[in-house]
Amino acid sequence: MSTVKAVNKRYEKLITHWDPKSPVSEAYRTLRTNIQFAGIDEEVKTILVTSTAPEEGKSTTSANLAVVMAQAGKRTLYIDADLRKPTSHKTFYLPNRHGLTNYLAGQIPLESTVQETGIENLCVMTAGPIPPNPAELLGSKKMRAAMEELQEHFEAIILDTPPTLAVADSTILARLVDGCILVVNSGKTNRDMAKRAKRQLESTNARLLGVVLNNKKMKKNDDYYYYQK
Repeated sequence: MSTVKAVNKRYEKLITHWDPKSPVSEAYRTLRTNIQFAGIDEEVKTILVTSTAPEEGKSTTSANLAVVMAQAGKRTLYIDADLRKPTSHKTFYLPNRHGLTNYLAGQIPLESTVQETGIENLCVMTAGPIPPNPAELLGSKKMRAAMEELQEHFEAIILDTPPTLAVADSTILARLVDGCILVVNSGKTNRDMAKRAKRQLESTNARLLGVVLNNKKMKKNDDYYYYQK
């Protein structure tokens, strides 16, 4: 594989990095700004990203949100907390031999799970090997301790989590973050399911920062843009 192809493959889902002037990248910066406004009275430092169901674009959304946070000068950590179907190692083209699951299982220290990326101010914690008990690990005291420790070293922490209605993982983690973002897919996400996901997050007293609508086709004269997952 040539160097150019390797770079393109590494960042193919990170449009905010390889095409920062695009309308889609601008939409992510608007999302970042909205989050900052939401934190005027209470700081929003740790953000959980989830969806109602698979294939709605939550992982792409969370990864690009992490990139724009880093571009704003914040020391940012992207955590792949989807221990059932992790993708961060593919998105950021990083090894996944050791990650979050290894730390939660007591195999390695927390600092060994954090990897530098080729993007300034951005680090990634991959998921690691898929465990047999994801919800149990994420609900452990070690996960809570990890979040507390990581906030001492990073200014922004983005967690990519499994779909809310599929498993309990995201609602378990919602208790550990400052706010949550629900990703839905235009024309695909069932409205009743989206409402159920919202209620499920709020049942844990989680702070819902808002909803990201993916794959919405807009007219050329609209003020908003089309997001292609």
